[in-house]
Amino acid sequence: MSFRDLNRKCSLKFIHSSFHGVGHTFVQQAFQVFGFAPPIAVPEQKDPDPNFSSVRCPNPEEGESVLELALLLAERENARIILATDPDADRLAVAEKCDGCGWKVFSGNELAALLGWWMFFNWKENHLDPADTQNVYMLATTVSSKVLQAFARIEGFHFEETLPGFKWIGNRIHDLSRTGSRVIFAFEESIGFLCGSMVPEKDGVSAAVVVAEMAAYLHGKSLSLNQQLHNIYRTYGYHVSKTSYVVCNDPPTIQRIFGRIRNFDGAGSYPKTCGGVRIVHVRDVTTGYDSSQPDLRSVLPVSRSGHMITFALQNGVVATLRTSGTEPKIKYYTEFCAAPGQSDVSRLEAELQKVTDALLDEFLEPDKNHLIRRSV
Repeated sequence: MSFRDLNRKCSLKFIHSSFHGVGHTFVQQAFQVFGFAPPIAVPEQKDPDPNFSSVRCPNPEEGESVLELALLLAERENARIILATDPDADRLAVAEKCDGCGWKVFSGNELAALLGWWMFFNWKENHLDPADTQNVYMLATTVSSKVLQAFARIEGFHFEETLPGFKWIGNRIHDLSRTGSRVIFAFEESIGFLCGSMVPEKDGVSAAVVVAEMAAYLHGKSLSLNQQLHNIYRTYGYHVSKTSYVVCNDPPTIQRIFGRIRNFDGAGSYPKTCGGVRIVHVRDVTTGYDSSQPDLRSVLPVSRSGHMITFALQNGVVATLRTSGTEPKIKYYTEFCAAPGQSDVSRLEAELQKVTDALLDEFLEPDKNHLIRRSV
């Protein structure tokens, strides 16, 4: 399905920041190919600059705090959508002006819900035979939102998880392509997206123009990106997530923390509750253990390069603790996967916050272990 005519007539204005990296020229060209007017570039950030002189942190994943120049330009130009590619242009952050309530910066998981919906919507428009869905796949890293799993459950396509890192997604795309299957979307929560599978790697440039086309289509239906996100959640179930980290500069402390978790209630016994909520299943890909499997072996490959333990709780929360492979951090990922019809978002967020706080306090013990919480 082609939206080029709609793109050419689109009245939306887009701001683009390339964060002093390489994305400017390629995003301009992608917009031209898709029939859009060029996005308005943040002038201070459009050219490569190894000192990243206009931002305290050249990572658009940090959100509104690093989008200051883009936000100011958007207000001056009356633009509603900001697209920010990271310096090497393989990741994408998006912000949208919401009527009456400022700017909404979408998380990677929220953008994935929108892009996953859009890619499947387009695929269905071009494949009218429902049987074709049997060959369709979407992929996500295991620390990312389970929202695509909810899509797959209702729409009938396949969903699979991989270990963190886009190399695992790329490998799986390669394997599936040899069987005649087609991966139409894949993502990782750290704002890495793959729309289609022509190149089996995350790409911020193509994701930026796909977001623009989706926004133009929705604008024609009098919908914003944020409104459509809530439509998606009402259909497939709200997925409320939190992702952050603590810093630990002492490797032996990290080893003690994860050793304690693996022997929490005695030798070889993982925690049974978190914040008073029963833990239904535990998966530890460092050791290859998965209590949800009949043979207690993890379906995901064993990875001893770091620690990663996932807890599935009785209330629908999924929580993962994972060490970073490149920084002295313990990352944590929590998500409340609600069933369709549960629309009390404030209750879901409160329940998720309760479990997240307990995950840190009970399992990581930040004060005792002198962990440094992420500064916001």
